[in-house]
Amino acid sequence: MKKLLSIITIFALGLSSTAQDLPAGGPPPPTGGQLMQQTPDVFIPLETKNTSLILRVNGRDGRIYQSYLGPKLASIDNLKQTRDAGHPAYATFGTDNLFEPAVRATHNDGNPSLELKYISHSFEKSSGGNSDINLSRIILKDPVYPFEVTLIFKTYDNEDVIEQWVEIKHSEKKPVTIFNYASSMLHFDADKYWLTQFHGDWAEEMKMQESLLTAGIKILDTKLGTRAHMYQTPVFMLSLNEKSDEYTGQVIAGTLGWSGNFRFLFEVDEKGSLRVISGINPFASEYSLDAGKVFKTPSMIFTYSEHGKGEASRNLHRWATRYGVLDGTGSRMTILNNWEATGFNFDEKKLSSILDDTKKLGLDVFLLDDGWFANKYPRNNDRAGLGDWQENRAKLPNGLGYLVKEADAKGVRFGIWIEPEMVNPKSELYETHPDWILRLPNRPEHYYRNQLVLDLTNPKVQEFVYNVVDGMLSTNPGISFIKWDCNRMMTNAYSVYLKDRQSHLYIDYVNCLYGILDRLRQKYPHLPVMLCSGGGGRVDYGALKYFTEFWASDNTDALERVYVQWGYSYFFPAISVCNHVTSWGKQSLKFRTDVAMMGKLGYDIEVDKMTENELKFSQNAIANYNRIKDIIYKGDLFRLISPYEENRAVMMYVNELRNRAVLFGYTLNSRYGETFNPVKLQGLDPGKTYKVQEINVSNDGRRGPGMGGPGMSQGGRSYTGDFLMKVGINIGSNTPLTSVVYEITE
Repeated sequence: MKKLLSIITIFALGLSSTAQDLPAGGPPPPTGGQLMQQTPDVFIPLETKNTSLILRVNGRDGRIYQSYLGPKLASIDNLKQTRDAGHPAYATFGTDNLFEPAVRATHNDGNPSLELKYISHSFEKSSGGNSDINLSRIILKDPVYPFEVTLIFKTYDNEDVIEQWVEIKHSEKKPVTIFNYASSMLHFDADKYWLTQFHGDWAEEMKMQESLLTAGIKILDTKLGTRAHMYQTPVFMLSLNEKSDEYTGQVIAGTLGWSGNFRFLFEVDEKGSLRVISGINPFASEYSLDAGKVFKTPSMIFTYSEHGKGEASRNLHRWATRYGVLDGTGSRMTILNNWEATGFNFDEKKLSSILDDTKKLGLDVFLLDDGWFANKYPRNNDRAGLGDWQENRAKLPNGLGYLVKEADAKGVRFGIWIEPEMVNPKSELYETHPDWILRLPNRPEHYYRNQLVLDLTNPKVQEFVYNVVDGMLSTNPGISFIKWDCNRMMTNAYSVYLKDRQSHLYIDYVNCLYGILDRLRQKYPHLPVMLCSGGGGRVDYGALKYFTEFWASDNTDALERVYVQWGYSYFFPAISVCNHVTSWGKQSLKFRTDVAMMGKLGYDIEVDKMTENELKFSQNAIANYNRIKDIIYKGDLFRLISPYEENRAVMMYVNELRNRAVLFGYTLNSRYGETFNPVKLQGLDPGKTYKVQEINVSNDGRRGPGMGGPGMSQGGRSYTGDFLMKVGINIGSNTPLTSVVYEITE
């Protein structure tokens, strides 16, 4: 990132006192109250290309308010003439706030109140290159206690995205306990509020549900610690006044960059105003903050759209590929995983044959999954071996190095699965270091998937986890890909290392994990690593800055994946979503392949059991994918027909020049006598003429046996962009579970 320059600082005038004037540890003797000299209001505009967030410091009380959030204002002069300051931008607890606070603390003297007054703000204007980032800091202090909160906003002009986080510190004599520490507090005034949330479970991630918010509080949260997003994903869309669709309506799309317990709180007050408080879940996580230390919250990332959910998604995708996902503007390698083919049962000979299959299909990487490690307690099932990261001598007598060299000789790359945060009770690590494990001292251990969680808050454990990964990569520098798994949430949540600060566990664990990943990325800055957590149990932009992609779900049934991948598409770009062709489900190979192509394509299938036709089809499909994947990875996404609304799903990607596009159509079901209307495309240039050519067909131009039945539409024709967007083309079939992929070229 380019160096940020041109720092402009504006200081409030006339404040009677600040925390620097006071002795540490508590308030001064009572003086009958302190009066604040009235000063002019201070306006702080935070803007992107199409959005304005205007904060206002009220000169009468010195507090900061949100005055406006919406379409970009040409001028704030009229806003300055209004008398209503707006809603509190970061509400405290203990004085006159009657609603949920953003921050709550108890001071050294037991006083549970907090007041925050504006001190100063600064802008850091970016310059040079193509950077469109601006950083704003707003310093707030308690006038009685030496307690400071800094609101930090990073605006991304071209992407129309705002990122907000908070830094909290103090200089009282003893630690201060903070109970609430939100990353963001946003306010809205509308007639109605429609909330779209995404929830689920293992193998059924990202179920979409929309509901009307009514008076009171609705909370989306998790308390699972690791694998925190198993039931709720840290994302939401909020439609103002009316339900939004893909193209119309006012929408806020938000997501929290945090890989642990999160909370989104939506509170509609007695006047119909809505406040949205986002951040770490404070449940069982009161934090004892030492003097001089900074408590930094994770980032709340949000965008405002006047043109429906589709524009909101495209804003987030553009931001994510440039700033949110590691190497998001690059490309990705295609993978063959051995899990579906072998499970835990393999040896060098079997793996060598799968290396041949990787090359035969035309894929880039062979990924060796679970089961390659541990000797005293061999990893032959999920009941043993986690924590003992040495090659299993019975399965791999020549070690990983042999397979790395074999892969290189065959013209493919080698990748490997690890789960370094976990341990099986049946392991040498468990026997040697029971103090390294999260476990209650006086209760029976509770297991999930026959494993426990290592205590990453312990520096010795951090060093162990780092060395597991670094040692493997240093010994085998030819390893080109890692799949990092995390198959368990936290129970037994007690850390020997934290002693009397057990309530720090959920927060410190995540920050310590980030510390390990930081170290690894300093040494291996561009190594492709897939983020996995029992499927999609850890998908967020706090983690994705360290990972190139994520495993969306362990459910690879292609019908189910249409819904899973559709859900992820609202917040995460296609380049980050791993989709594999497997033998789950009863759909045709073509349907399974076309669904997996929606994002980052891979395979987890027994290649040696493919028929000749299936092998040729797959080889051609992979060649097609390599030709068009840049459009999928970097193009604008348009969701045309939702599987939640019809018995089909249609989406397309359009590149920046609008001269190439890829369209995916899936018939999920077909009722007797049902007909599908033509689909109007989006994102094309109306003045251009496009050839629409179906791909992923058999070599003779037909789908062939088992390839999905009759064609869904005629291809190979040319149409103007105007026609395609105003009249559309037929996409749909009388046969359920059929699909089509169109390559659209100017």
